[in-house]
Amino acid sequence: MPAAPASPWPPALAGTPAIAVIERAIEGRRLGHSLLLHGEDLGLLTAVAEAIADRLLRQGAPAAFPVGQHPDAFALRPSGKMRVITAEATRELIAKVQVTPAVAQTKVAIVHEAERMNAPAANIFLKTLEEPPAHTILLLLTTHPYALLPTILSRCLHFKFSAVRGELSPEAQRARADPASAEAAWLGWLGDYQAWLGRISQGTPDKRAAADHILSLYGLAARFGFILERGAAEAWERQKASLPAELEEDEQIAIESGLSAGLRARFFAEIEGATRAFARPRLGEDGEGAASRAFIAAVRKLEHDARLLRLNLNESAALEDFLLSSLRLWSRR
Repeated sequence: MPAAPASPWPPALAGTPAIAVIERAIEGRRLGHSLLLHGEDLGLLTAVAEAIADRLLRQGAPAAFPVGQHPDAFALRPSGKMRVITAEATRELIAKVQVTPAVAQTKVAIVHEAERMNAPAANIFLKTLEEPPAHTILLLLTTHPYALLPTILSRCLHFKFSAVRGELSPEAQRARADPASAEAAWLGWLGDYQAWLGRISQGTPDKRAAADHILSLYGLAARFGFILERGAAEAWERQKASLPAELEEDEQIAIESGLSAGLRARFFAEIEGATRAFARPRLGEDGEGAASRAFIAAVRKLEHDARLLRLNLNESAALEDFLLSSLRLWSRR
């Protein structure tokens, strides 16, 4: 019976230069022992890592297993309420990759949300990067690469992944396939956000208009929280099928929290993109560059609130703060 085909690359990335480089390196058995995969979307990074792992584990193997069930595939994830990767968990992973492969010629370890390693774990992992185990590939996934130790960054090959402009991302494909999905609701939210920017940039001629702008602002913030919660639930349902059955409850909670955090980071990045798309045709409208100043200030405010989210600020509060600042910035131009 012929083996099942290898896991596909995410459609938005298939044929891109980064994927072509990785494919050639795998085929020539020249892939580096440590790869850092980074970008805004943790789900996209996970899909890339699993596609890499599947190709590596098939080389010279008598049978193919799903990556999540392969005896030579290992995963390290944040756990516990604080969602950290501990020194103990890191040592357990290192012990597993030190042994001879059971089925494949290569072992693969995927470190999810690598920036969540605490200081002891990062130092332990660094030693493994300095003296990598034989026949082992380490894949580190992160949406915040510069939160990692510089010494870890320097010992990895870096690949950044994001949806290719002009092609449908996996999220957009899901939105097209299911108009009732959270992705479809999110695309609608971005459109309404840009329409709101258009209205406030025309000014507030009276109190009624000002009230409408503020009511719309809080409506956007409320919808954001609902879409984020629903999107995280949908992402968890998709993720569950590829996870080992023996995961502990705290590990499941950590994965769900990570999916939510990754989705939240992606949403904020796309709000910045929507702001840029709104501002671009207006940047040269007046000689003083008021639109340009409003755009720069809005992006800085969004980046500030996104940083506060990493300190566990509520996402709805952060978004309200950004939208209130946007109301002041764009209505003054």
